[in-house]
Amino acid sequence: MTTRSLDDLSIFSGESNPSLAQAICAHIGVSLKTAHFKRFSNDNLWVQLGESVRGRDVYIVQSLTEPVQDNLMQLLMMLNVARVGDARRVTAVIPYFSYARSDKKDAPRVCISARLVADLIQTAGADRVITMTLHSDQVHGFFSIPLDHLTSQSVFVEYFAKYTNTDTVIVSPDVGYAKHVVRLARALQLPVAIGSKVRLGDNDVRIDALLGSGEKARLAIVLDDEIATGSSMVTVMNALRAQGTEEFVLACTHGVFTNQSALRLAELEGVQEIVTTDTVQHSEAIRQLPALGELSIASVLGDGILRNHQGQSMGSLFTFWPDEV
Repeated sequence: MTTRSLDDLSIFSGESNPSLAQAICAHIGVSLKTAHFKRFSNDNLWVQLGESVRGRDVYIVQSLTEPVQDNLMQLLMMLNVARVGDARRVTAVIPYFSYARSDKKDAPRVCISARLVADLIQTAGADRVITMTLHSDQVHGFFSIPLDHLTSQSVFVEYFAKYTNTDTVIVSPDVGYAKHVVRLARALQLPVAIGSKVRLGDNDVRIDALLGSGEKARLAIVLDDEIATGSSMVTVMNALRAQGTEEFVLACTHGVFTNQSALRLAELEGVQEIVTTDTVQHSEAIRQLPALGELSIASVLGDGILRNHQGQSMGSLFTFWPDEV
């Protein structure tokens, strides 16, 4: 297979997570292209790519984080500029796709927002999407363009290897994320427990039971796709504490931490660490938390961009584990 040159690869970043975009470019060995942003007096956004994209392979890096609507509109505008600028191919790199939580009609007269946003991204000009750890796997099917759904689990396996052969259990708050947690537990040779979570509201969660082989371990690594309000983590901790667990590591791919929930979680009894990745750019107050461990997924996203650019297989970045694990 012929390796395509990096000379026609252009990576731009929106304003949601420029530090991650810089790290991705450093991993690949290219410079991050400049982009310019401003807001008119009537609150309209203005976007300009800093150089020509004609005939180039263009990647726009933008997480859908707060302010979500501004960052989404900025992404759509950047994709459209690249498309009408006659780029050879345009790829949206969305480390955190927040609208993946709105994946079904769970009440009368509501919008399935994940599907709507998927359509908007394609209409704006994207030929392909690269994203990380969607809240719901079915969102993949909302896109009618190719979507590379990457996993962050390789960085967790490397980081949590220090707990192998200790009195530790890997815990999934609900069955929806259980498959990922079971694979992580097997890779680390640790027992697993799965909660039966019922969400009653944005901040109201109930755990009816904990099932598994190691729910009474001394230390629990509670892993979910994201932490927003932290209500799921608190509920799982309470259930585990009632069964004898003394220490906790709270982990997720997307550390959204709404209303400074990371600060509150770090103060809870028994919390040793809060481990997340850099799909979301965190505030200075959160980054300075002694309990916070931030893992970079720049190499995973960078490899995804590089393999796409060179027409190589993405399979190992989707699954990370061989089938027998």
